[in-house]
Amino acid sequence: MRLEIPSISVDTDIIDLGLDTDGTLEVPPDGKAAGWYTGAPAPGEVGPAIIAGHVDWEGTDGVFFDLRNLEPGADIIVTRADGSRTVFTATSIEHFPKDDFPTDVVYGDLDHPGLRIITCGGSFDETARSYTDNIIAFADIV
Repeated sequence: MRLEIPSISVDTDIIDLGLDTDGTLEVPPDGKAAGWYTGAPAPGEVGPAIIAGHVDWEGTDGVFFDLRNLEPGADIIVTRADGSRTVFTATSIEHFPKDDFPTDVVYGDLDHPGLRIITCGGSFDETARSYTDNIIAFADIV
């Protein structure tokens, strides 16, 4: 699969992601690729498809470095494994503290195909070696 978000210059492969041993969403192994959570609907199926990627990686910009700059109304295009293209429109881009992640809003049932794109944001906590927030772009199928 492939993900394109022209307005923020994203054009990347999508790899499969599962869950880590602690039950949290696995993250891509580097900063270049985005990953689709295979436990959620595929992009274009009814329900919330989940795609995650890094904001930065080892001192360089990650695939979703500019996700915070995405504007509502922007196109998000997913090329599926069968070659079909599914177009979504960004509806909102929101910040949430990691310790108050909106699980029900992100993973909850939808009656239409939706998309959630997740990356890190906020300030960087040197002690935890992690960002304090998540940036989540919400999108609906066109």
